[in-house]
Amino acid sequence: MPNCVGIAFKRVARSYWFHPNGFDLQPEDRVVVETVRGTELGTVKIQETIVPEGEITAPLKKVLRFAESTDYLREQENRYNAKEALRACKERVRRMELPMRLLQAEYTFDGTQVTIYFSAEERIDFRELVREVASELRCKVMLYQVGARDQAKMIGGIGPCGLTLCCATFLTDFAPVSMKMAKDQSLFLNPVKFSGVCGKLMCCLRYEHDTYVEAKKRLPQIGEVVRSPKGQGRVIDLNLLKETALVQLIESGAELEFPASELILEKTSKCSDCRGCDVQKLKSDADEAALDEEEE
Repeated sequence: MPNCVGIAFKRVARSYWFHPNGFDLQPEDRVVVETVRGTELGTVKIQETIVPEGEITAPLKKVLRFAESTDYLREQENRYNAKEALRACKERVRRMELPMRLLQAEYTFDGTQVTIYFSAEERIDFRELVREVASELRCKVMLYQVGARDQAKMIGGIGPCGLTLCCATFLTDFAPVSMKMAKDQSLFLNPVKFSGVCGKLMCCLRYEHDTYVEAKKRLPQIGEVVRSPKGQGRVIDLNLLKETALVQLIESGAELEFPASELILEKTSKCSDCRGCDVQKLKSDADEAALDEEEE
């Protein structure tokens, strides 16, 4: 298992493993490294550490040297050229009336290639666009279509919570998010209520999902019949964070909240309606039993 350092090439991006090549590297050091696209200027994010072979993409590239003043000047020049490339491309997109939205452009460190990111509702034939832009910029041009989440990450913005978008602040990878996660957290099953500015389910649904799943294992399910300190009843609601259950008592019909540790599961109902016929049936059975005792 070789020693590696984690290096990122954007402010909010995943880190890639590189061979330290004998350099004493510390977090936030700027270094020039060898990549599949040529030399690149990156930032050390993870100090030298032992990495399992399975986590390394072969062949392992090396750190070439610490960044120098000329490297910073080239970085600034590339940023300026990227803005000019984006402007030139936008003019042609407007003239050719292509249904695409240009988002960002970036040059490789050596300036021989520019990648332009865009979003679109459908596939776009941009071959003629690439030829014209490459002719003006005199370098290789790559157009790359991104999805809604990547678009939000590049543009940035404010989420429904009032804070800067997670994807533009600290998220380096997009993990899958599903409606089941919202259901597990007892959220209203209306996607509009928990969708981000990108129109997709909010990434933060994943943050506490495992906690909710573990809590549900310790709680009875809605609709189940339980024995509470106040008598038999049916679970009609759950508070996963407090780990309590709202129970409708069969005798009185009162709705009381109890800690899950005080409830004993007695019977599982097949009916999903927690206020449905089974509650009334159980209550009727209890009333009949009481009348039988009085008659005896």
